[in-house]
This record gives sequence, structure tokens and C-alpha cells, in this order.
Amino acid sequence: MMEKLMNKSKWMGLLLAGSLGGLVSLGAVAVITRISGDTTIEQKQMNSAHLAKYAALNPNPAFDFAGVAEVATPAVVHIKTSVGGMSSERRESGPMDPFDFFQNPGFRFENPGPRAGSGSGVILSDDGYIVTNNHVVEGASKVEVVLNDKRTYVAEIIGTDKNTDLALLRVGESGLPFMKLGNSSGVKVGNWVVAVGNPFNLESTVTLGIVSALGRNVDLIRSKGNKYAIENFIQTDAAINPGNSGGALVNSGGELIGINTAIASQTGSYAGYAFAIPVDLVKKVVNDLMKYGKVQRGLLGVSIQDINQQLADDEGFPDLKGVFVADVLDDGAAQKAGVKKGDVILKINDVDVNSSSRLQEEIGKSRPGEKVKITLRRKTSTQDLFAVLLSESGKTSIESVAPETTAGLMGVQFENATREERQNLKLKYAVKVKSVGKGVFKDAGISAGFFITQINNEPVYSVQGAVATLKTLRGAITIEGKTADGKDKIFALKIPASSDAEE
Repeated sequence: MMEKLMNKSKWMGLLLAGSLGGLVSLGAVAVITRISGDTTIEQKQMNSAHLAKYAALNPNPAFDFAGVAEVATPAVVHIKTSVGGMSSERRESGPMDPFDFFQNPGFRFENPGPRAGSGSGVILSDDGYIVTNNHVVEGASKVEVVLNDKRTYVAEIIGTDKNTDLALLRVGESGLPFMKLGNSSGVKVGNWVVAVGNPFNLESTVTLGIVSALGRNVDLIRSKGNKYAIENFIQTDAAINPGNSGGALVNSGGELIGINTAIASQTGSYAGYAFAIPVDLVKKVVNDLMKYGKVQRGLLGVSIQDINQQLADDEGFPDLKGVFVADVLDDGAAQKAGVKKGDVILKINDVDVNSSSRLQEEIGKSRPGEKVKITLRRKTSTQDLFAVLLSESGKTSIESVAPETTAGLMGVQFENATREERQNLKLKYAVKVKSVGKGVFKDAGISAGFFITQINNEPVYSVQGAVATLKTLRGAITIEGKTADGKDKIFALKIPASSDAEE
């Protein structure tokens, strides 16, 4: 059983803090870029001269947070998304209720028709990797990133993870300011924190507060149907509003300790409580998305619940420490390690786990095939067991996504056009044809290096948008764009009705 922060039928609803507009899902997002080798986001930060800016910061700023804001603000971006042809700029141009996408208090994004949204993101490396919330970019046909200095880019989505509500983007730029990664395991209740984001499309907004609680499980992500959701939020009273989602929660040393995700509110605006994903979990998710294209979730294979006084009395426990094992999955990692129903798990890898959410986060940091140490109490004795975590399919191997998921789409592969390429061709938007194999694109005479600007008279902003559009079309269509030397061309091709056109 998972801890409930509040009864949602009572006075307060929990709201995703991010999009100024709902988004409808268009299905799986194409993975376009993958880093090679064993490079992690921590290693990418380590070699950058940008970190020198942090040396002058006083971690105990005596209530002067100007230095923190100075290093943090340039690393937080404004994210604008569009779905079904409506851009966030168009949506913002007229009168609107910024909360009209909340049908009722709760987590609902159910308005029909084209949607637009706005949120925040945090730059994690000088070569353009950006982390945000999954709910900010989910289903978007175009993801636009606006830097603090107003430079604007169309971002590619490297990968997403609904179970943690995180997404990784990348823009084609180098030498960017980024946020230094902190350590959320050292965060304590009462620590000063700064929230940086873009609430209500007010760019580069900084608010101050303290950590008001740790380990919050508000049943936000799981309520969306995500079976393996991980919630162990940092709770803060720094003011966070719609548009802050995906933004930074920063400590007094200017380091990233969390990604702002949700608020608790009756109205949809700030009411005193906000929640952030701990950065230790963010690191793991980002590194998995960079390397494999999907999060490698190691599963222990137990059903757990928090220990309250009644359970302790019923089971004869000496205290309320640990997490109760209500059941053990057959042939799961826990069963194979010797964990039994009725055990109390006290630690994972020597880290105390006194709540289901904390145990889930600690396990969530590991991948299939990795061994974890489990310290448990069985009746009156304490013992250590070692479990090799399994994937959802019961394997110990890594299950990565193919680097180019568009490879089978009508024989063509795409990539986002760089800012320099668009400027040279005087294009506001375009997707570049990376390679052409056997299929309707080759038959129509489209070759590698062609820049697609429109498909059936619909603008094409990103690979995700191009793939989503082509998957819905059948019959005769037109492809418009420019060659690498600037010549305008229009191609007519016919997409077959058979499944051969599917990816």
C-alpha cells in the first residue's frame, strides 16, 4: 500500500504544475539521438569550465540568494509545445483562462481538439541536453525551447519515462550554461531552496522557500495508470504555479536538487505546497535515456506497504521501522534471493527505507542485472540478502530501444534540421531526410539531404511531428521542402493502405 498525502475527495486536489494547456498523446515518441560509450551526465558536467561559476557561491548566503539566481536562471529554459497544429504562441495571443485545462481538481488533461502547452526545463550539459517533465512534452508535435537569452530552438525528444514523469530533450547548440547536479540524499527538512521556472509564461521567475517535507507519495503518477510509478517527492513551500513544471529546485549552493512537477491546490494555482522529483532519481533516468533510449527499471518483485501502529501491533513488530512485505512475486528477484511474505525490509544498499516510496526510489536507481543488498527483519532476527534485479519481462539483460526508430517508416530516416542549416536556407522550420532506403520516398525521388517543410500542407517542425503525421496518412500526399542548395521542390507520393507503411 502506498501513502496517501490527502483524500482527493476532500478540500484539495493535486495538480500537475506544468502545462498551460492540456496535451493529448500521439503515441510513442521517436528516439533520434543516442550518446555512445559509457558517458554519463555527471561526466559531461565534470569537464566543463562552466562549473567555475559555482566556486564563488557561498552555500550559506545569509538570505542573499542573488548569486544562486545568477547561476541558476541561465540554465532554466522555457518550453513551448504544440499538438495538432496549434502552437503555444497562437494559444497565448488571445484571452484565455490559464487553468481552463483543469476540468476538475485533480490530474485531468481531457479537453478535446488541438492543444498547446507551456512549461520549463533545465539544461544539464553544455552540448544541449535538457530535462523536463514528461507531461510537459507528451504527445507534442513540436517542442520549442527558449533560452534565457531569448535564443529559440526546436528540440528533439531523446526519450521519456511516464513512471517518473521525466523527459530528456536536446537542442543543437554548444557552449550552453547548465545547472550543476547536486545530491538529493543530503537534503533535509528546513533547508533553503530556490525554484526557477516560467509560471504563466513569465520567463525566468525565481521564488524562495524551504524544504517542508521529504518522501512524499501523493499518488500522482500512479493514478495515471503507470504500474511501476516512483514517487518520493521533495515537498517545498517555494511558490510554484502552472508553467513551473520541469523547472529547477535549487539548493543554497546553486545546485540542482529536484525537478518541480506538481502543486497541491483547490484552484490550480499555488496554495502552499509543491513537489519535486529528487535529483538522484533524475540522474539515473537521464543517463538511461541518453544511453539506451528508455529507462532500465530493475524490479524486486514484492508487494509492499508502509508500517503503521495497527500493523505493528497485529504483527508484533518492536517498532515502526522499515517496509512490510505483503507478498512476494513467484520467480521474482526477491523470491530468488530468499525474501518471504511477512518480512520487514529495513535497508536497501545500507540506506534506511522507512516508507514504500523511499524503497521504490532506491530500487529505481538500479538496472536489471544489478545486485542490491537487502537488510530485513524476519521475526526477531535481522539478516542481509542479495537480490539480482529483473526487468519487467523477467530478464537480467538491458532492453534498449533501437537508436533510429524511424528506420522502418517507409524506408526513410529523419533528423531535426540544425539552427545553422535552417538559417542558411532561410527556413523557420524543417526536418532533414537523413537516409532513404527502399520504399515510397525513394520511388518519389526524395533523396538524403532534402529538407521537408510541409507534409500535405501541414508544417513540419520536428522528427516527432513528421513521424506522427505520416503514420496517420494513407493514399496520395505531397511533400514540400528545399534541397541542400536551396531549390524549392514538391514531391507527390502514395502511401499504401497496408501495414507495410507502419514503422
